[in-house]
Amino acid sequence: MTTLVDRPAVVADAPLSRRTGLWDWLTTTDHKRIAALTLTTGLVIFLVAGCFALVMRAQLALPQQHLIGNQLYDELFTLHGSAMIFLVVTPLAIAAGVYLVPLQIGAPGIAAPRLVLFGHWLYTAGAVVLLCSILPEHAASDGWYAYTPLSDSRFTPGIGMDLWLLGAFLAVTSMMLMGGAVLWTVVRMRAPTMTLLRMPVFTWSMVVTCLMTVASFPALLAADVLIVVGRAFPQVFSHNVWNLGYQDLFWFYGHPVVYVMFFPFVGAVAETISTFAGRRFVGYKPTVVSLLVFAALSMAVWGHHMFTTGQEVDDYYSLTSILLSVPAGIEYFGFLSTLSGGRLVYPTAMLFALAFIPQFLVGGLTGIMLGTPVLDYHVHGTYFVVAHFHYTLLAGSMFGFFAGVFLWFPKVTGAFLREGLGKLQFWLMVVGTNVTFFPMFIAGFMGLPRREATFPATFGALNLTETIGSGILALGVAVFVINVVESLVHRRAAGEDPWQGHTLEWATTSPPPRFNFDAAHPIPVVSSYAPLLDHRLRSAASAAPSQEGAG
Repeated sequence: MTTLVDRPAVVADAPLSRRTGLWDWLTTTDHKRIAALTLTTGLVIFLVAGCFALVMRAQLALPQQHLIGNQLYDELFTLHGSAMIFLVVTPLAIAAGVYLVPLQIGAPGIAAPRLVLFGHWLYTAGAVVLLCSILPEHAASDGWYAYTPLSDSRFTPGIGMDLWLLGAFLAVTSMMLMGGAVLWTVVRMRAPTMTLLRMPVFTWSMVVTCLMTVASFPALLAADVLIVVGRAFPQVFSHNVWNLGYQDLFWFYGHPVVYVMFFPFVGAVAETISTFAGRRFVGYKPTVVSLLVFAALSMAVWGHHMFTTGQEVDDYYSLTSILLSVPAGIEYFGFLSTLSGGRLVYPTAMLFALAFIPQFLVGGLTGIMLGTPVLDYHVHGTYFVVAHFHYTLLAGSMFGFFAGVFLWFPKVTGAFLREGLGKLQFWLMVVGTNVTFFPMFIAGFMGLPRREATFPATFGALNLTETIGSGILALGVAVFVINVVESLVHRRAAGEDPWQGHTLEWATTSPPPRFNFDAAHPIPVVSSYAPLLDHRLRSAASAAPSQEGAG
């Protein structure tokens, strides 16, 4: 039997129902609704950015093809990359923490909820402004990295680049606000028995994510201001020191943001694997330490993006980049050790989690290659980098995201996603992802430059294969959309704890009440990072002697 611990009186007095009008949703201070709004916005933009990618892949299906012009191609890859980084994967990662962290630590809500709501609307405004940067005659067309002097007014005149800068500034600021609120929630609002080393792996993954967010994201805001100055006074970028200064600021944000975009999904995969292996996550404390070390090292590797600029500190950045493999290896051993000896079952969530492990490993190992100067010099600016980045963020982070979606969708909505459609989506995405991006390693190693709208006939077979793969991948995403609509329209009730979960969010209703827990669903006493598993084991142990006596 669970025990109710001391908690704010507002929870006990909270109404059982909540208002459901549109205005109530738009002005809500319920962290779960704010997260749902952010997740929905991010997924819609994911579809838009995916359409941009499909148009580019259609252009690249055949050599010397001219479905779209060079300028439009440049604008599409700029908007695709910018949307995926600033408006999709980062917001999905932060929003997952906004929803789940208060539940997992037994808090009645999130710290500074109005600030979090403001962050959501700041993100939405930034998304609209950034996407509108494609509309003017001179749209943003210099990539998501906006290198100077390409981003100054001599090369990108007009309002398009200004809209891009404003949209990126607003979106990044919003993530800082939301990430800071998640951190403050962990510091100030944990349940009385929830110590730091009893927090679930997912919550720890969000802690390090938000630490990197508040530490590194201001660098991009400074870089944006530098571009604004450069657009007003182009002569400042006539000196190379200004260009390198911008790149230092940008990549001080740009490399940690990669980890911001995958740490939460590492946590989601850890929770998924332990749930469907029927055992607690193995190597909890080493994994926590590895996450913290990984976050610290992430602030010291940005220079490996600048090897070809002629820096004289290549050895330092190469060393710190390769050292990242040590904490990453500890996390992988945690995954594999949890799977070993577990009683595995294979719903869709588990399939996505299992696929995450080898696919993300490809992204990580090729990252070590790019962190080695002699190899980076050879493949810099080629499709090898495109393949590495997409194995990290699509084959890795988005597979981890879908593992989390199938795991927590019943908790968020009270209904199951369809397993048949889920498995169809999984196989389409596995095939589509690898058919699209693995040939890019080959093309890049052979010297095919990225960011080009046409290519020599030598690479025709590889590019056609990649375009076919992108179509298969798009079918997988379409199946997911159908699955969500079907599951919400024809609901199959999930119950409170359909997966026999290990963490506190499974101790309350599905979906949770306004203040997360109530008198009918009190917070259990927490004695480890898997409190509900502990409770079931204690119940089974106490029931065993009575059954023997009855026999």
